[in-house]
Amino acid sequence: MARRKQEPSKMDVLIDELLKDGVDAEDLFGQDGLLKQLKKRMAERILDTELTDHLGYEKDAPEGRGSGNSRNGKTTKTLKDEKGEVPIDIPRDREGSFDPKLIRKYQTRWPDFDDKIISMYARGMTTREIQGHIEDLYGVEISPELVSRITDSVVDEAAAWQSRPLDAVYPILFLDALFVKVRDAGTVQNKAIYLALGINMNGDKELLGLWIEKNEGAKFWLQVLTELRNRGLQDVFIACCDGLSGFPDAIETVYPKTQVQLCIVHMVRNSLKYVSWKDRRAVAKDLRAIYTSATAEEALAHLDYFAGTWDEKYASISILWRRHWDNLTPFFAFPADIRKVIYTTNAIESMNRGLRKIIKTRGAFPSDQAVRKLLYLALQNLSKKWTRPIHHWSAAINRFLIMYGERVPIT
Repeated sequence: MARRKQEPSKMDVLIDELLKDGVDAEDLFGQDGLLKQLKKRMAERILDTELTDHLGYEKDAPEGRGSGNSRNGKTTKTLKDEKGEVPIDIPRDREGSFDPKLIRKYQTRWPDFDDKIISMYARGMTTREIQGHIEDLYGVEISPELVSRITDSVVDEAAAWQSRPLDAVYPILFLDALFVKVRDAGTVQNKAIYLALGINMNGDKELLGLWIEKNEGAKFWLQVLTELRNRGLQDVFIACCDGLSGFPDAIETVYPKTQVQLCIVHMVRNSLKYVSWKDRRAVAKDLRAIYTSATAEEALAHLDYFAGTWDEKYASISILWRRHWDNLTPFFAFPADIRKVIYTTNAIESMNRGLRKIIKTRGAFPSDQAVRKLLYLALQNLSKKWTRPIHHWSAAINRFLIMYGERVPIT
């Protein structure tokens, strides 16, 4: 019995259609070839479909009338691929709430082989490790210089992200710094990476920016805060920071209504620096009694007890806590279930731990730009895990409404 002839696949039909008129390789694969045009048009069709899903109705459909949002023309964005640049028309909505998934807001390259290299780099792999990994996986030899060029493609993207407009209000702002080694003028120096992490009105974490400077200091923090204000951040209810001298003054200069809360974790660490190993557990226990008190008055009583117990051996600890008392106790105005959100910079500390895992694979960075490129990619990767609002956020917002009234935007 003769075998039934198999019907050609849709892909075969498409290829036959492309080749039937004697199309040569340049027509297909060249700078302005059919495949490039196909990729462009396919992307634009997908983007149009995404906008339709976002709006909830087809183009020109009657149910769109009076819906409150509608199509609003297109914006041309130029994406880079291995062949060069491709202009893409991205549709817009009138509200400006459409955020396409195929081509994200700050994306400058096609989601392609380059993305695999950038993803590996963001997870802390060095250029030579990526070179070996690509060869093992795909049998493709690439140079470390090519890896650097590909990852350099995010520099403009990082600059756009760093200067993007911010929300007018972030109820909580965490400010901290970590240190990396950077080669500068022929010598390796420790430089401070300044990080600002905001909690927005939805309770979601959002990194607002990163800055590089030779040392951590209140004067540079003042510049950081001024930049945040210039980018649209008009009000912060609570700013959480470490005990750096002059830090609260820098915050209050730019945001005079903001309550400064010093990080309790930093205070405990600094306190234990002065304590011998045999006394550390007992001292830490008595310090814990202070910051877990029910009220500020009870906390002060525990501080007096601590001083009576330990001042003979470690007088500097109680002096340190009394000196910063006004900025250590604001969290007592909140219920116990949301105090931990406020009195510790754990949110930014956990982020820093993720960054340090990546930084430790490098001895010293060749330039500030190399630091900025890696940390930007790493932070974008870490932020993908921030999928839920912080705990007890509804209770926190209700408390903010009572305490800050009209400063709390209601949408």
